[in-house]
Amino acid sequence: MPLPQDVRYSYDDLLSWPENERYELYDGFPVAMASPSIPHQSIVGELFAQFHSFLKGKSCKVYISPVDVRLFETSEDAPSNIDTVLIPDLLINCDHRKVDKRGIHGAPDLIVEVLSDRTRRYDLHTKRRLYEIAGVREYWIADPEQRIVQVYILENERYKPAEIYTASSTVPVGVLDGCSIDLSTVFPE
Repeated sequence: MPLPQDVRYSYDDLLSWPENERYELYDGFPVAMASPSIPHQSIVGELFAQFHSFLKGKSCKVYISPVDVRLFETSEDAPSNIDTVLIPDLLINCDHRKVDKRGIHGAPDLIVEVLSDRTRRYDLHTKRRLYEIAGVREYWIADPEQRIVQVYILENERYKPAEIYTASSTVPVGVLDGCSIDLSTVFPE
């Protein structure tokens, strides 16, 4: 059942909703999360596998959806004060102090979103802006239809224009020295 859109919600509210109903909160307004498609999950899975392989034995960790990311939470915030909670498709976090049993509080180092018809607008505009404001150092947008990855790097608190990589590219990971991702396995023929 859709939630009333004329009410602002908090993370406290979100935690009380049934676990099988996933929502993100944008400034207190809920957005229902639909189940991802098979191509979407295939892309997320391959990216996770490559990042996970590289990060074995290292301090940074890769997490796959669903993980609640409370971008703007401070140590003084109670769940009732948090009004922005996102669920990225994949994230890398290098600061273990930001991890708790409910997810990540603060900005992870890298976030990946895979576009779908339902999330395209949020991922390209709303989430991109929130990640930028929060200080996410690197933001990737994978587009299954165009078979590309757009990479935004944070410089002076702003994302540089996206570098675009095609399905035959290898993408250097700015936040992980020596790491690169082979897109030919992410977007197979």
